[in-house]
Amino acid sequence: MTKSKSEKKSNKPGKKKSNSKGENKRMKKEAMINAIINVFKSSPKEPFNYRQISSMIGVTNQVQKLQVVDILYALSSDNFISEIDRGRYRYNNWGTTAIGTFMRRQNGKNSFIPEDGGTPIFVAERNSAHALNGDKVKIQLHAKRKGADPEGEVIEILESERRLITGKLQVTKGFAFLITEDKTLANDIFIPKDKLKGGKTGDKAIVRITEWPEEAKNPLGEVVDILGTAGENNAEMNAILAEFNLPYKYPVNVEKAAEKISEAIPEEEIAKREDFRGITTFTIDPKDAKDFDDALSARKLDNGNWEVGVHIADVTYYVKPESLIDREAFSRATSVYLVDRTIPMLPERLCNQICSLRPDEEKLCFSAVFELNKDAEVQQSHITRTIIKSDRRFTYEEAQVVIETGEGDYKEEILMLNSMAQKLRDRRFKDGAIAFDRYEVKFDIDENGKPLGTYIKESKEANKLIEEFMLLANRTVAEFVGKSKNRTKKTFVYRIHEQPDPEKLRDFSAFISRFGYKMRTEGTKTDISKGINKLLDNVQGKPEENLVETLAIRSMQKAHYTTDNIGHYGLAMDYYTHFTSPIRRYPDMMVHRLLERYLAGGRSVIKSKYEEYCKHCSEMEIVASNAERSSIKYKQVEFMKDKLGQVFDGVVSGVTEWGLYVELNENKCEGLVPIRDLDDDFYEFDDKNYCLLGRRTKRTYQLGDAITVKVAQANLERKQLDFALV
Repeated sequence: MTKSKSEKKSNKPGKKKSNSKGENKRMKKEAMINAIINVFKSSPKEPFNYRQISSMIGVTNQVQKLQVVDILYALSSDNFISEIDRGRYRYNNWGTTAIGTFMRRQNGKNSFIPEDGGTPIFVAERNSAHALNGDKVKIQLHAKRKGADPEGEVIEILESERRLITGKLQVTKGFAFLITEDKTLANDIFIPKDKLKGGKTGDKAIVRITEWPEEAKNPLGEVVDILGTAGENNAEMNAILAEFNLPYKYPVNVEKAAEKISEAIPEEEIAKREDFRGITTFTIDPKDAKDFDDALSARKLDNGNWEVGVHIADVTYYVKPESLIDREAFSRATSVYLVDRTIPMLPERLCNQICSLRPDEEKLCFSAVFELNKDAEVQQSHITRTIIKSDRRFTYEEAQVVIETGEGDYKEEILMLNSMAQKLRDRRFKDGAIAFDRYEVKFDIDENGKPLGTYIKESKEANKLIEEFMLLANRTVAEFVGKSKNRTKKTFVYRIHEQPDPEKLRDFSAFISRFGYKMRTEGTKTDISKGINKLLDNVQGKPEENLVETLAIRSMQKAHYTTDNIGHYGLAMDYYTHFTSPIRRYPDMMVHRLLERYLAGGRSVIKSKYEEYCKHCSEMEIVASNAERSSIKYKQVEFMKDKLGQVFDGVVSGVTEWGLYVELNENKCEGLVPIRDLDDDFYEFDDKNYCLLGRRTKRTYQLGDAITVKVAQANLERKQLDFALV
């Protein structure tokens, strides 16, 4: 019989042909090393000699068996395995364990963060024991090979942090799946029919993972809640909250507790307080605000000075420690502001009614009262509990009209307060405060939550007026406790901001030098901050303005709450706290309670307990901020989805190893140009110079570059906007 061409070719001498036993199959060295490593990892307590290893990895060729001997010797030299007796080796470091947090990623690049804050350790999916993102786990550290990154294997899940996942249901006759949208989980969740809670295909749902059998590819789950139809605004916004483990509805029992609180103010309570009801008082807030937690009073004194009262809603008069409402507020720690809604920290009856400083209603406040001379210098101040009656509610826009025209209600008070605020602000910057006045992009949305357009929210004099008096009150309260002459410092909640990391500053300074700018990276705190301010002034209106401002912000540390005061670098204040927003921030409630205690001569509270509270509030602030950004991203994609193929001018707003982020000039929406689409060259990420560099052409795409793109894809489920270069 005549052999086919392929059969003849396969039998030519010198060709490696695998027979059924694989006797002549040659394994490449790298594959052989990996196979040997896997043998030791899979049986970490067992000793093996080279014959056993060869047999287990399918090596029968004598030459390759000698290679196995060489590899075992090399792995022993690397301290990856130990020679326990002549020619017999066992996996090294069995029993070296660590405890920390498991970080799961959809792309399989899982990591372990040690609880002592050490270097993250890679955990391959096969070694994850199906731990979920945020789980507290114990890992076994694998022996580190020369030139390789350390690896670990989950050997025990100690605490499971979050087993609630959002996604879209897909229901068939016999079973259902949740198609996950979670960035930490690549696997869809299998749901038995009796655990669907009435869910249908296309529903947005929250599912709890009930178990993940060792051999199963998919976890098993049950539906916790149906949020609505995928793509419908309420369902999508609630899904974002659920994704960040934030509550999307208020517990009924907590709302009932709030309903029982009386609005009536007892006469004996009024008698204990300083009475400001007869003094001109007003609020200035955004036009859509309902919770007015700060008001200003102003009156001219006989000596020509002005008395200015910063009056803050007395939330802690109504919310008692460890009450049902207090526990819920602490758990939330902050109100969350999505594009189209506010998820309040407190029940609406409190935040929008009882505590809100609404006009023509008597309200209880905690106040910082100042006597200021014509140069806005504080002559004296005191902190006290008060009762007020606001005369008028201004929006920022209405107050701005009074400032710009000199006409309108309470014009004398508003013009005086604006003049004082500008002097306070000038003095702050002379002291070294940093002027990050970045614009904010907002969406115009219809009653169904559909984005109709974008607009820039600018901070004008009316906004800065309120900001300066809030800063003054916050600083004064922090100084009252922190500068106390008591021999022992009393525990307090501070808002701190550390100095920039010197290395980041040096990198930043080196980078901006290519644009001809210089900046001090050494000297006093004030020297450095004044240098940053000068730089920010110099780049105004220049093509590189956005780039320089972005990088300046990235070189800064993040502010957070703590009981250990080191001052606030960005504001150039030695003492600073958050006192002025107790309706929407739990740290402000803590500050009010501590003030009440210390004003009455009470002893210091337990520091370690309050440090834990501070840590929780700082963490929740970050979670809320991430959820807010996610809602903005969703609305950006929704806004752009009917603009596929349209061309826009933009600027490179981010550079990563996976591509370029581009912010469009017209509407400030941001999308990604994937690196795989830059097909004219092989591009490498240069993190020092914030650019992608073409290996052959040396072409660069750098942060801040002007660029023209077209809208290539708008994926709402992934909140992903993709651009293509034009």
